[in-house]
Amino acid sequence: MSAGTTAAPTAAPLAAETVTRPGVPLGAVVAIACAAQFMVVLDTTIVNVALPDMRRALGLSAAGQQWVITAYLVTFGGFLLLAARASDLLGRRLVFQLGLAVFSLASLAGGLADNGATLLAARAVQGLGAAALAPASLSLITASHPDPTSRTRALSVWSAAASSAGAAGMILGGVLTDGLSWRWVLFVNVPIGVVLYLATVRLLAPSSRGRDRRLDVPGAVVITAATAALVFGISRATQSGWGSAEVVGALVAAAVLLAAFALIEVRVAQPLIPPSIYRHANLRLANLITAALGAFMTSTIFFLSVYQQQLLGYSPLRTGLSLAPWTLVLVAGTFAARRLMPVLRPVPLLVLGSLCTAAGLAWLSFLPSRPEYLAHVLGPTIIAGVGMSLVVLPVTVIATSGVAPSEAGLASGLLNMGRQIGGALGLAVLVTIATSVTSHTHGRSAVAAAVHGYHVALLVAAGLSALTALSALRLLARRAENTAPAGAAVSPSDR
Repeated sequence: MSAGTTAAPTAAPLAAETVTRPGVPLGAVVAIACAAQFMVVLDTTIVNVALPDMRRALGLSAAGQQWVITAYLVTFGGFLLLAARASDLLGRRLVFQLGLAVFSLASLAGGLADNGATLLAARAVQGLGAAALAPASLSLITASHPDPTSRTRALSVWSAAASSAGAAGMILGGVLTDGLSWRWVLFVNVPIGVVLYLATVRLLAPSSRGRDRRLDVPGAVVITAATAALVFGISRATQSGWGSAEVVGALVAAAVLLAAFALIEVRVAQPLIPPSIYRHANLRLANLITAALGAFMTSTIFFLSVYQQQLLGYSPLRTGLSLAPWTLVLVAGTFAARRLMPVLRPVPLLVLGSLCTAAGLAWLSFLPSRPEYLAHVLGPTIIAGVGMSLVVLPVTVIATSGVAPSEAGLASGLLNMGRQIGGALGLAVLVTIATSVTSHTHGRSAVAAAVHGYHVALLVAAGLSALTALSALRLLARRAENTAPAGAAVSPSDR
């Protein structure tokens, strides 16, 4: 996933709502929400450095190793909007507690897994718990902070917690895997979940429940199943062949399920994704860019983790430490983007970020079989990290511009959903490319052939990032045509 979750714009005043029990300070709400979001985002990165150990211990295939990440992302993204609506209908405290319980129990089950199937099932259930936790933690803050200034301050802390979890996950995953075992990257969630659950019981007041709201459970189940079938079909293509019954069946099932999802959304009273929301051209483009961003981030961490441990023999701790600077740059770059926005405006900043990402990924594609850390890992990941961090804020602004205030939260939720599912699909596609290239590379050692596969996959990712820059340039040109009178200059503020 992503290194963080994008919050909806929060400029409009909100009505005050009682979230805590009497005498409990609002800081307790922020602490609970931040701890939950930290845990959710942590699990998108902490398992990466433990993947080789998981593979050896449980006999996972290369595809199974990928699914340790993918299973989490698919259910996380697929059920995100449903969980957000459930929070309104059932009460945010209840949904938050259910999410904590599911997430913690699934973490325990994954840590105790004695075979690959159990681990993958636990990771999928973890994603379901994360889908409940992420929007519920955000709504705890927005409901308890009606003042825009205090709400923005609290959301800044919440966003920082999410961003820092990416770096912490890489380092903590290495420490736990090296010092204890891979199982502890999952066990670590259990005590945190128990403490948070007890804190919610003691500190939070029961939330009010919405009326006249229905949950689009069929829509959420079908879109999640469609994504899983599509990812499965792509990931199995290198082993079984694109024309195999297994792959063709999975891809056909994905197409049928997507058609069923579209049919459900136009017929239910409260659709998961109202069809009208995609009438906004900006939102459509922003979702594609966000999905691509999720693919780049997820795939880059995966490739580098596997490359350093399985090909170079690095320890999990060394791998985590080598990737920590990149995730720290993602955090710093996000804050820098806020300062650059008034100067460069959203679309030019998006173009700049996409081009930086493309440059970093292209540089990274020159990874040799025996790399030098500064030149072959640190340098390109810093450039790519800067680019990725510059994309997040402008793409959120573009997605929500022109969207009614009542739909701003939905637009932001769609971005988050797109990032998780984009990460799952992108990882499947790029791993398939890398594996296919490796299997067709002859006359080289096994390590050199695998590295060549990574080269091609990273070059494809760089090309896709360059395409997002071109898409943003088209948006800039179209906006100039639509906003400027004939013969008039276009102000930078309009872009």
